[in-house]
Amino acid sequence: MLFALTFMGPMLVLGQGDRELVQFSGVVVTGDSLLPVPFTNILVKNTYRGTMSDVYGYFSFVAQEGDTILFSAVGFERSQFVIPLDLDENKYSMIHQMNRDTVLLNTVNVFPWPSKEQFRQAFLDLRLPADDYQLAMKNLSPAEMLQRMENLPPDAYQSFRYQMQLDQTRLYSQGGYPSINLFNPIAWAQFIQAWRNGEYKKK
Repeated sequence: MLFALTFMGPMLVLGQGDRELVQFSGVVVTGDSLLPVPFTNILVKNTYRGTMSDVYGYFSFVAQEGDTILFSAVGFERSQFVIPLDLDENKYSMIHQMNRDTVLLNTVNVFPWPSKEQFRQAFLDLRLPADDYQLAMKNLSPAEMLQRMENLPPDAYQSFRYQMQLDQTRLYSQGGYPSINLFNPIAWAQFIQAWRNGEYKKK
């Protein structure tokens, strides 16, 4: 048995030595868009010889005719290529295409609460502080602005307009009977304002 192994060992070495060395080089690209696949692991099958492609997908190393070259990269299916025998030159170049490996993972729902009911209750109990935009929109609401306008004292323009209306009414009724304030909106406004101020309460 030992004699057989000793005799066959040199024959195996000679058998491997019969194959010519080849400068094997090429570019690794994607099969769908032909974009370079950087940092692809390129290894001779059943050996520790190989290399890695650069950022442009280019690689180059010394191999032998008939070697099976394995290609592997993250996100792509593993593939292989056999260098042809009896090449005319001691170099061989190729463009190797790799197909994307699509992995579908199951959907995982992550909740910070043990149950959906607790999450719903915590969401309903959430009280967010009012920001500047919400405060501004609250102050600019029609009801808020109307209440503020009713409580504001008359400005200079309103006072001037009221006085001009009184002068026009006096000139219009001059030399005749005084006008009835029953249909005068200004008189009604004065009456309502005085009633709100409590001027007609019994003292």
